[in-house]
Amino acid sequence: MGRLNLKRRRLGMSTTSGFLLAFSATALILTACAGSDGQKDDTDKWSETKLYSEATDKLNDADFARCGKYFEKLEARFPFGPYSQQAQINAAYCYWKAQEQAQALVAIDRFIKLFQGSPNIDYAYYLKGLITFNDDLGWLGKFTGQDLSERDPKAAKEAFESFKVVVERFPNSKYATDSLDRMRYIVNSLAEADVIVARYYYQRGAYLAAANRAQLVIRDYDRAPAVEEALYILIKSYDMLGMKDLSADATRVMELNFPDSEMMKSGQRIKKERRWWQLWNK
Repeated sequence: MGRLNLKRRRLGMSTTSGFLLAFSATALILTACAGSDGQKDDTDKWSETKLYSEATDKLNDADFARCGKYFEKLEARFPFGPYSQQAQINAAYCYWKAQEQAQALVAIDRFIKLFQGSPNIDYAYYLKGLITFNDDLGWLGKFTGQDLSERDPKAAKEAFESFKVVVERFPNSKYATDSLDRMRYIVNSLAEADVIVARYYYQRGAYLAAANRAQLVIRDYDRAPAVEEALYILIKSYDMLGMKDLSADATRVMELNFPDSEMMKSGQRIKKERRWWQLWNK
């Protein structure tokens, strides 16, 4: 009987010790989390109206990083309040202007998913296009003058689809004209990107690959300015491959569509004078 009680007492001590250890560990974790920011959130006790007012002030002051956080907090704390929709789309805009594309896309995608009936849905798609259109365009992109055609075309294609929604679903939107202009520019840039690849193949003696990529540009982007160089590469690639008949056919197409082509006369491509970010970044 004495041994049984001893076991029970030991079991009780063990259980109590385990509980205390677990409680201590939890307390340490919570303390660490609470102190991870190093500062207390001053907005904790703000009303919905005050938080919206402060966020709007930061927006007007071009403090985009902070206004994005404020609008995001407003939407999270008051999801059914009168400012919720506007706060969410404003957060996306602020994060975009702060060059925080990932957070901007999360915010705008959430808005589009939740508020398809919103009167601002056309602007939401337009803003998503802008966010993606400027993807990875930080100070380095401006410093190097990097063209859209020289970067990964995935973001450009995603931007195109967003602008396309504006043009097709909301043709009377005040954002439709600019969306259409950006779509045209994206198409031209995607064509230029494929021409860059075709040129790369040709310069390295991969003439069949160069011809195939040039044909892709001519087929998919028949009205893009890059078609002129694509035809030129196609002609030269056929020449190098000994395909004289195909080269002659491509030459006739070139002469018909670009009768005054300087490229055919000089054998040099014409450099573009303007960069896309100089035209479109706002």
